[in-house]
Amino acid sequence: MRKLGIVAGGGDLPLAAARRCEAEGRPFYVVRIKGFADEALVRYEGQESRIGEFGRTIKLLKAAGCEAVCFAGVVQRPDFRDMKPDLKGAAVLPGMIAAATKGDDALLRYVLGVFEAEGFAIEGADQVLGGETAPAGALGRHAPDGAALADLRKALEVARATGELDIGQGAVVCDGLVLAVEAQEGTDAMLARVAGLPETLRGREGARRGALAKAPKPIQDERVDMPVIGVRTIEGAAAAGLAGVAGMAGKLILIDRDAIIEAADRLGLFVWGEDHR
Repeated sequence: MRKLGIVAGGGDLPLAAARRCEAEGRPFYVVRIKGFADEALVRYEGQESRIGEFGRTIKLLKAAGCEAVCFAGVVQRPDFRDMKPDLKGAAVLPGMIAAATKGDDALLRYVLGVFEAEGFAIEGADQVLGGETAPAGALGRHAPDGAALADLRKALEVARATGELDIGQGAVVCDGLVLAVEAQEGTDAMLARVAGLPETLRGREGARRGALAKAPKPIQDERVDMPVIGVRTIEGAAAAGLAGVAGMAGKLILIDRDAIIEAADRLGLFVWGEDHR
């Protein structure tokens, strides 16, 4: 079993990956990206590294004996003017800047290429988590009715369309009306925006309407930045008055499936995997 290096940004996904490795007895090492990674990751073998410190990160991973790398968690696009790269970072910076002009996914692919050129295999978070993605159909006690199905399917259509433009992965639709599209702020902030809209436009507890849907960008490398939901997503959707959360079956990573089901059942939301075959 090859040792895994987890390059950890923000959110729950890096913790989920670390816990899965721990549970399976897989050797792993965590490089925590300064300013983003959760402090809880300190308990695992690893070190901290800044954005732009490519040389340090690569040396840490190699010294730890890592053969594969998983990029997990949220990292905001840096201001390249303020970056303080090390020597390796300075060498790849022009390529990063050029890739960034073509969009976030081009930038991510460039970063993956830097690590592949150093001999690391790249593993997607879904691989590390054992393929823990949304199945086709309902997950839990609740299922969408006809109106909710129409909303989630339109939200998926919108998410895929904005993904083509490298904008984001999520959208919220209620009664056929697009309430929000995810951009750089992330899913949690998007749901908070929806929660601030008048209840005439969205649902509420006891009368839930509308759906959040997330879809991978058609142009992205699915080894990194796959759509993710966790308990916080369910709670945010509930606070926004939505009826449920949806994604494409096999293309939506679940962080702690059992906890997601429990939260959705308790709050009265559906979790749906749309069969896209």
